[in-house]
Amino acid sequence: MDTLGFVSRSPRSVPVLAWSLAGLVVVELAAVLVLLGLNASLVDPGRMSADVVFALAVGLYAGAGLLITSRLPGNAIGWLLGLIGLTLAASMLTEQYALFGLATAPGSVPAARLAGWSSGMLASLTLMLLFLVLLLFPDGRLPSRRWRPLLWALVAVTAADMVAFLQAGPITGGITNALNSARARYLNPVGIFPQHGWFSGIVAVVFPLIVITGVLSVAAVFARRRGASAERRKQLAWPGYVGLMTALWASVLLVGGLGWPSKVWLGNIVFGLLALTLVAGTPVACAVAVLKYRLYDIDRIISRTLEYAIVTGLLLGVYAGLVLLTTEVLTIRSPVAVAGSTLVAAALFSPLRRRVQRAVDRRFNRTRYDAEQTIAAFADQLKEAVDLDAVQADLANVVHQVLEPTQIWVWTGHLE
Repeated sequence: MDTLGFVSRSPRSVPVLAWSLAGLVVVELAAVLVLLGLNASLVDPGRMSADVVFALAVGLYAGAGLLITSRLPGNAIGWLLGLIGLTLAASMLTEQYALFGLATAPGSVPAARLAGWSSGMLASLTLMLLFLVLLLFPDGRLPSRRWRPLLWALVAVTAADMVAFLQAGPITGGITNALNSARARYLNPVGIFPQHGWFSGIVAVVFPLIVITGVLSVAAVFARRRGASAERRKQLAWPGYVGLMTALWASVLLVGGLGWPSKVWLGNIVFGLLALTLVAGTPVACAVAVLKYRLYDIDRIISRTLEYAIVTGLLLGVYAGLVLLTTEVLTIRSPVAVAGSTLVAAALFSPLRRRVQRAVDRRFNRTRYDAEQTIAAFADQLKEAVDLDAVQADLANVVHQVLEPTQIWVWTGHLE
């Protein structure tokens, strides 16, 4: 199975199906926003804002899927992104529906418990679809036969995970954990398997299998970079960048949880950035990589991300060290110490950023670094040049090295 047959053979059905899928996601998200307003009394304003932003970010999947399928209808990535948008929106919709029927207006709508159960199942299915996108990226088909066992393992783990949702026990919610936050927990309405005993052992195995399958799907992206063309490596770098940023925010959340246990709001902000990076970054990266629009900008994005991350970390370290030095060692009053430390950190920003930028570009954005070095060398050489023909030849050579154009015209004028 080298490709996935999401598309009908009739070319006329492709735009209709793609627009219908995107339209359905938009309708679901509109219903989600309405229910978020109805359930506002059960949610604090910060979480409400995060849920609204999350819902809007889900719409990026519908947009990216529609954009790819309209250009490349035979590429399964576009259809998978559309399905992910559909399942994510459906998970949010059923979760908010269950919250309304169980907590906001208990008993006012039918099948609220069943909706809450389906919300969690749809969220889990979305995760499996994301793994499938990574495995088939960027052409929408398996790169080679050796990846077939991983594809079938993904299908088997997905089926086992869906069966696990038939276990008896409490339901806590779906993608945003809204039911658990509102303390609207209840027993699984379709729990046909026992909560304890032999089936609980099977369920306990499913989660590590999901983690292993996800890690292998991510590793497949990096493994395919070996021996790939320069263009293919750039395509694979885009989802790799999203994975890097997701891992960065997850690390901050994990380490910060040990340092700020009492600052729940700060942990919520970092978790929101983590979720937004994963949810919003994935469709954007897929659309850029598959359609090859501004494909080579990834080097600049990665270098700038590393640059500001390093500068921010160094400045925070300097700031914290100065505050501790002035308040604990020199016993200066806290407001004065904080103000002085802030001024020192602000003064260090520009020179530190320039030094870090050169170091990062030299390692991660070599093309730009070499181009800047070539232009700087040409500028120094130009100061002593007097022969116009030699200057034109040097200029053409520099342009070829930096921009690699197919043709060059040089216009020169003479002042009378």
